[in-house]
Parts: sequence; C-alpha cells; structure tokens
Amino acid sequence: MTGFLIGVAVTAIVAWLIVKKYQPHAVLLIAGLFLLAATAVLFPETSILYGKTKSTGWVGFDVFNYVKESMGVQAAGLGMIIMAAGGFAKYMDHIGATDAMVEVCIGPLKLLKAPYVVLALGYAVGQVLNIFIPSAAGLAMLLLVTFYPTLVRLGVSRAAAAAMIGTTSVLDLGPASGTANLAAKTAGLDPAIYFVQYQIPVAVVTVIVISILTYVTARYFDRKDGHIVTMEATGKTGASGQLKKVPAIYSILPMVPLTLILVFSKLLVDSIKMDVVTAMIIGMLLALLCEAVRTRDMREVLKGMMAFFDGMGRMFGRIVTLIICAETFAAGLKVIGAVDFMISAVHEGGLGITVMTLLMCAMVSATAIITGSGVAAFFSFASLTPTIAAKFGVGAVAMLLPMQLVAGLARSMSPVAGVIIAVSDAGQCSPFEIVRRTVIPVGGGLIAVILYSVIFV
Repeated sequence: MTGFLIGVAVTAIVAWLIVKKYQPHAVLLIAGLFLLAATAVLFPETSILYGKTKSTGWVGFDVFNYVKESMGVQAAGLGMIIMAAGGFAKYMDHIGATDAMVEVCIGPLKLLKAPYVVLALGYAVGQVLNIFIPSAAGLAMLLLVTFYPTLVRLGVSRAAAAAMIGTTSVLDLGPASGTANLAAKTAGLDPAIYFVQYQIPVAVVTVIVISILTYVTARYFDRKDGHIVTMEATGKTGASGQLKKVPAIYSILPMVPLTLILVFSKLLVDSIKMDVVTAMIIGMLLALLCEAVRTRDMREVLKGMMAFFDGMGRMFGRIVTLIICAETFAAGLKVIGAVDFMISAVHEGGLGITVMTLLMCAMVSATAIITGSGVAAFFSFASLTPTIAAKFGVGAVAMLLPMQLVAGLARSMSPVAGVIIAVSDAGQCSPFEIVRRTVIPVGGGLIAVILYSVIFV
C-alpha cells in the first residue's frame, strides 16, 4: 500500500509538471530515479536492476545503472528503428524524393476532394499493414515517410495526420504480435486460430468505429484550432523560387523500405526476414545510387549522405532520449509496487466475470497509459486470467481477447508511448496534443472491443 500511494503521488506531480510545460525528459527521468531510490530504501529486498543485469555492488549506483542499461537496450532496439527511419526520411527530403512521391500521389487523391476521408481510410490501411509490420514505432515511421506528406499536402493539419498515424497499430493483430502470441499460448490456442477465429471478427467492427471517429474528430479539432484546409504546392523551392525537378522514378524511392518489409514477410516470402532498420539502409543506399547516376557528382552525392546521419542524430536527441526517460519512470512505478497493488486489488475483488473482465481491462488500460507500453501492461496481467476465468467456468480467451486488444488501444492514449512521442515530433506538436486527438477514436475502439467481447465471446 505504501508503494502504491508513493507511486500515485509521484505520478500526479509528474502529470502536473508536464502540463505546466516543464521539460518532459528531465521530469520523467528525475521521477523515475526517485522511485527507484525510494524502492531501494523502503523495500531493500526488491530488485531495481534492469532485466537480468548484475549489480554494481552498491544499490546507490544500481539506481543510475538502470538508466545506462536502458540506453543500451533502447538505442539498439526501438531507438534504432526510430533513428534509421528518421534518417531515411531526412535523406528522402534532401534529394527531393518525398516531393516526387507526393507529386504523383496527390493527383488522384485530389479527385476525392475529401482529405479527411483519405485520413480515415489511411487508418484502416495502416491497421492492415500492422499485421505484417508488428512494430508500432516501425510502422509509424514508415507511414511518416510515405503517407504523412501526402495527407499534409491534401490539406489535413500536421497534428491530425500525425495523430492518425499514431493509431494505426492500436490493435495488435496476427501471429507476429508478441501480445497476440502470449494471449493464444495462455488460452491454450494456436496463434493462427486465435487470430482468425477471435481477433479478426472483433477487429473488423473496431476498425470501422475508429475510422469513423478519426474522420469526425480530425475535422472537429482542425476547425477548433483554426486550421484552413488548403492543398499545398508540391516540390522544393530554392533561392530563385523555382521548383526543384527530379526524375519521376524518384517517387518510388520512399516506398522501397515498406515494399521490402511486405515482400519479405509472412504475406509473400516468409523464408527471408527483413527488419525495418535493414530496409531503411537498403532504401537509402538505393537512393544514393540514383543520385550518383542523376548528378554524376560523387563528391556532392557522398556529402549528401550526411543528411541520413544528421536525421538519425536528431531523432536520438529528441525522441529516443525521451523514451529512455519514460521507461525509467515506468520501471520506478513497477518496482515500488504500484502496478502489483492494482493487480492484487482486482484479483481479490471476488466480482462477477463481466465486471471482473471490465476491471481487468481497466487495469490493463491504466498501466498502458502510465507506462506507455501495451506489451508491459498485458504481460503484467495475462498470467492471472486462466485462474480467474476457471473460477467462473469460462474459457480464458473470454478475458484475454479484450485485455490483449485493450492494451494496444490504451497505448495510443499515453503521452509517454514511444509511437506517440515519435509522431508528435513529425506533427510539430506535443505528445499531449496528439493524445487529445486520439482519445475519442481510441476510446470508441475500447468500447467496441469490450462490448463485442462481452456479448459474443
């Protein structure tokens, strides 16, 4: 109980400071270090080490060692995905490939004369892509490179386009999803059966609901913020004011990483694995070759490659470091016992199966929003469900399905989630502005998932 109260108090202070526009990096990091230190003092039997790392020999240094270990893991994992995608986006912009792609795409999309319809359809398409690209941050960065510029040129605000992209992976669908695999294993089902018989039906309903609400909320907030829907001119302008012309074939260059990932996946060629970072590097080098052929100036071509590395560095300084600070804060809440207390409170409530399912989903949602991780939230609660479900004489999947999907949905309502932080930078706004726009569509998705599961599952 003591740890829970400390966790709630610190969380309230952190939320107040961030709302008051104190630097989020510093606030989250200091709060996380405080919680880790408080755990070491108040609960010395509790480990504050990062994963399976070894102690430095003194618990005081272990507190700071957590941040070091987090930096190493995040920089090589999620951080590398974000940095590579950011570098690729910067290089595509540098050589004019992004503008070439938009020039080609914007023609037919203009015929719809409904940029917000395109925005809503973009969510549905992105959610389908998420089945084959299970990394929320990876998919978001790919869409920021490819689809985001087109939406902005069609007249949608940057914040609206970024918020939509931040929701494209809210439903962790398919056998490639870690949470889906855990849910299937815990329920005693084959992952493919879990996907086809349980996930797809509820996903169809939920995607329709979120798409409609994405359309409605984007229009509402853009009007409220005074955004005027105006189709921007394409192409780059130099000092002379003339458009920078590049070959039409450049329009396919931003799509190279996405194409590689889709081709070398379970969709087509599953014998070869292609990750996001590798695809970004291949795409960048292919673009470099095209520039060499077009300009025949190797000195300038190789110099231009620095745009890729500059883009990577910017992503690390602005985004990856914030993710590390947020993870430190989330770890502090977990080790001090705040999360475990919530789990125990639900588990020992002795309530009916429907109410228990609702409470479990609420706990998963709260944990996902606080920590910014749907995986961590679901993994914390999944092991409890078979025992609880058995007491009420129902299959574990009846509780696991909504819990698993709710974890991903709630993640997109968290201002400390990696994917929200990433898209907020592209949208030139704060993570809280993105969350303000995602709450209604994602909230509608939460209701759709829970109602469908309670009624039909």
